Amino acid sequence: MTRPTRRAVLIFAGSVPLALVIAAIVPSWWVLSVDWAVLVLAGLAGDAVLALRPGALGAQFATPERIFIGEAAAITARFPAARQRRPTRLDLLAEQRGDLEPAALRSVDLEPDQEAILELPLIPLRRGKISVDRIWLRWEGPFGLVQIIHRVAIDRTIDVVQNIRGVHGAALQFFAREAIFGVRVQQERGDGTEFDCLKDHVPGLDTRFIDWKHSARHRKLVCKEFRVERNHPIILAFDTGHLMLEPIDGIPRLDHAINAGLLLAWIALEGGDLVGSYGFDAVTRHYLQPVRGMANFPRLLRSTAELSYHREETNFTRGIAELAIRLKRRALVVLFTDFVDTVTAELLVESMQRVAQKHVVIFVSLSDPFLQATADAAPERFESVAEAVIADDFLRDRRVVFDRLERLGIHCLDLPRAALSVGLINRYLMVKQRGLL
Repeated sequence: MTRPTRRAVLIFAGSVPLALVIAAIVPSWWVLSVDWAVLVLAGLAGDAVLALRPGALGAQFATPERIFIGEAAAITARFPAARQRRPTRLDLLAEQRGDLEPAALRSVDLEPDQEAILELPLIPLRRGKISVDRIWLRWEGPFGLVQIIHRVAIDRTIDVVQNIRGVHGAALQFFAREAIFGVRVQQERGDGTEFDCLKDHVPGLDTRFIDWKHSARHRKLVCKEFRVERNHPIILAFDTGHLMLEPIDGIPRLDHAINAGLLLAWIALEGGDLVGSYGFDAVTRHYLQPVRGMANFPRLLRSTAELSYHREETNFTRGIAELAIRLKRRALVVLFTDFVDTVTAELLVESMQRVAQKHVVIFVSLSDPFLQATADAAPERFESVAEAVIADDFLRDRRVVFDRLERLGIHCLDLPRAALSVGLINRYLMVKQRGLL
């Protein structure tokens, strides 16, 4: 599509009052106004002829196969070198659909005998699918009188999945087996009941673990050492209600919870435990029976990818009760959820009390940085004082709920996004080492 630019319109429109003035002063010169209009139209036609042809662009577009939530990807536009191409400034805009940041206009300068590469950013906001329908290109003629608009059909659908790159990197820090010389065996010792070995007793060790029979045989004190038990079921329970849709650093709370849960699942599967997943809000959305072995991690990955966003209010009584029915043996339940105040958390506390009587529960919630920043901000006007008071009330209600849960024997984590994964792994290791399962 070719159309006149603003410069051409102003030149043509400026000739109209000039023609009227000339016709009023010297009527016989009215022909000049017609000649001027013809000259402008001829300039438009010449500029259109000399402009870069769409076929001479040779544009090539590459899109990513998938995008990890929380990371930015890009559509790569490549323009090969051409001998007869005039210097041209090219504007590109992607026509896209889905939950992602609005497309931004990008420009690139095409020079003769030089290849040009441009990236059009794709920043997803939620998991799911996004579509790139076409790319719009726009450039002007050498005189700046005409503007050519060309579109290239893309028709690509891109999957937006949870970010597992950080899972692999963080998990390798826990299970690094290669050393400079040979192989380093990693032992997990704790207060479990699985016997590991005998070792010499030294001052400071618990005397309850002294093996008197072997001590008499060796004529010195030796004590038993135990290692952490394995084969414990772990359930990653995700609240998919409307409160988990709130974005933190541009990503919904649910996706932060899934990333932390996948890291825990990787480490637990490597440690010999069984890991399953559970999703609920007003109704039960998903359940995966706990499975063993790293070969089942892709299955767990697909199951968490199916956790959709829902705007219903979470029914904790029904969701936690159905989970308790499905669990046939004592398990570690890691619940990722959120609440607003003590009133909305009343049913949550009652449901957690029932499940904590049989299972070990880790209650995980993301702290709101906006609330803390509002409560700590220096007051500058009366409205800011009122906002700080309201924010402090919400924070106090959260502390009250966490205190009630901890008195029930529930392990509570209320951490910022950056510390969520590390805090969850540390609490899991503490539960294992103490033999609470």
